[in-house]
Amino acid sequence: MVLPLPTAAPVAGGTAAAGTGSAAAGAVPGASPTLFDAFTNNPYFSAGFGLIGVTAGLALLKQGAVHGVTFARRRLLVTLEIPSKDTSYAWFLQWMSHHGARRNAHQLSVETSFVRRDNGSVASTFALVPGPGRHYIRYEGAWIQVERQRERNMIDLKSGTPWETITLTTLSRDRKLFHKMLEEAKTNALAKEEGKTVVYTSYGPDWRPFGNPRKRRPLASVVLADGISDTILHDVKSFMTGGKWYFDRGIPYRRGYLLYGPPGTGKTSFIQALAGELEYNICVMNLSERGMTDDRLSHLLNHCPPRSIILLEDVDAAFANRAQTDKQGFQSMVTFSGLLNALDGVTSSEERIIFMTTNHIDRLDPALIRPGRVDVQVYLGNVDAHQAEHMFLRFYPGEVALATRFVEKAGLVRAVGEEEEESSLSPALLQGHFVMYRDNARKAVDNADRLAVGAKRTA
Repeated sequence: MVLPLPTAAPVAGGTAAAGTGSAAAGAVPGASPTLFDAFTNNPYFSAGFGLIGVTAGLALLKQGAVHGVTFARRRLLVTLEIPSKDTSYAWFLQWMSHHGARRNAHQLSVETSFVRRDNGSVASTFALVPGPGRHYIRYEGAWIQVERQRERNMIDLKSGTPWETITLTTLSRDRKLFHKMLEEAKTNALAKEEGKTVVYTSYGPDWRPFGNPRKRRPLASVVLADGISDTILHDVKSFMTGGKWYFDRGIPYRRGYLLYGPPGTGKTSFIQALAGELEYNICVMNLSERGMTDDRLSHLLNHCPPRSIILLEDVDAAFANRAQTDKQGFQSMVTFSGLLNALDGVTSSEERIIFMTTNHIDRLDPALIRPGRVDVQVYLGNVDAHQAEHMFLRFYPGEVALATRFVEKAGLVRAVGEEEEESSLSPALLQGHFVMYRDNARKAVDNADRLAVGAKRTA
């Protein structure tokens, strides 16, 4: 018996049934949904994937913008860095303070200049310069950003101050202005030193100016025995112009001078006046300085500022017969052999002028003052009649009769046949006497007999 097949029940809503049939038409008959289908059909996954895509796109856009700005900066801008160790650092800072940056700056630093005059009065000036931070100046129609940065964990050994840098930024087309600005800053700085002598002292491995530049002292203001001043000046000038002569003969191009004699005879004063006459500066070297070593001494002598005279004062106080002295409590580590090698050893510098002074030449080792290390030895003694008269006329011009009377009353004139001997009056003693009676030449003569008492006290 054949049973009839059951017929499908009619489905309500033919349209819905058709839709179901059409959705199922794409599926494989008899297959279950895949994992991919589950993720792609999940609305949360689609939203998260879209968010990740947007984030990644923004990150790429940001990175591209950064690279674009960097590329544009490299192509359009140029920077110049000036470290505080460089000589032009102070020049540019002073120049910038006078170029409008000070008026617009909100961060300022003060540089104080203090001068004490011979008459006891003092004068001080305060220069306000742009401090650490960003500043903007306009130079020849171009805007320049100036950023002064200070490193708190680094110290500049040259000045003992925190390490600093100045970074200049401007358009690449205006890069030529950097060189012009530095030249202008140098010119302004050197103009302040024109007609003056700069005294340098050692600070670590470098030289730095000591105080403000000093007004050049006329050579005629230091009265030495007849002919000594002209002899030394002629010898120094011959050395300065004779470089080729030295090189052609294979002779080291350096010159050493030793000025010796009693205290107050004008040794240091003459060197200062000589430096002014030659338009040279002075580098004062202290062999008894704490921390001074052989290597540092050699380095300083080889790296002294150009056009400078190196001065070793009271060289006998550092060494006496090759033995190092420590009378003042200093802790110098300079050895006698180190000093000799620095003066004329293999590592010694060329084109160098050294002056040494001492009050006791008998304490110096012959090896220190032999030719090659000391080429010229000059004795500067107490005043004679000629020096005393010359000094009197410098303080009291035209008083010739009183000058002659002063020399006689000071006991500087010897009777006929009397044995010539050096006086006990030093130039420093006479100068102090003339300063005391600077407004009255006759009182200076009347009190000339008191000089002998003063000479005994200083002996």
